[in-house]
Amino acid sequence: MTKPVAREPLRRNARANRERILATARQELGRNPDTTLEELARAAGVVRRTLFGHFPGREALLEALAQEASEALRSALTEVAAFAETEPAERAFAGFVLSLWPVGDRYRLLLSLARRDLGAQRVAEVLAPARATATAILDRGQRAGVFHTHLPAEAMSAGLEAMTVALLESVNDGLLEDDGTRVAVALLIAAGVPEDRARSLVGTATATSDAGPGTTDG
Repeated sequence: MTKPVAREPLRRNARANRERILATARQELGRNPDTTLEELARAAGVVRRTLFGHFPGREALLEALAQEASEALRSALTEVAAFAETEPAERAFAGFVLSLWPVGDRYRLLLSLARRDLGAQRVAEVLAPARATATAILDRGQRAGVFHTHLPAEAMSAGLEAMTVALLESVNDGLLEDDGTRVAVALLIAAGVPEDRARSLVGTATATSDAGPGTTDG
């Protein structure tokens, strides 16, 4: 009797190839948005057939990156949810930016590709949970008197998102290196928090991140 072929090593190998292709795509497309799939295959160390077996075209590859980014964003927002409604709005917004910046930094290549290749609607779908969270925090801060009120919360959220995108593009262009702290300070200032207070909030949030979100700055 013929023994069944063990397929688990093949599946593991396929998963490893897929992950390597996506990691290479994040890197290479960030350098050159017009990199071809053939060039990505070579950079990932796989044959063309392997890449096309996972991603039959550029659209499929970018959709996979968008899905990966969406999952990473939702994971970061799970962390934010632990303090977004209980911490003071200033601190909640600082934590929001610091938690999401690594995701934006990792997938900043999508900024140059998203609307051209994925379409504005798909980009909106990916960003919708973060937009909703930011707007809720800003609205709470406006009602508490810690954020300016001359713009509605949704409009201010959109403006701060555009500012974040511009700063991510500055990273792409080599104009900025940041772990999120300078960006968080800048966004708090743009929301109406005095600079010294913004720096204190971000410094405290950064220093206490390992202690959990329940720690406050007093």
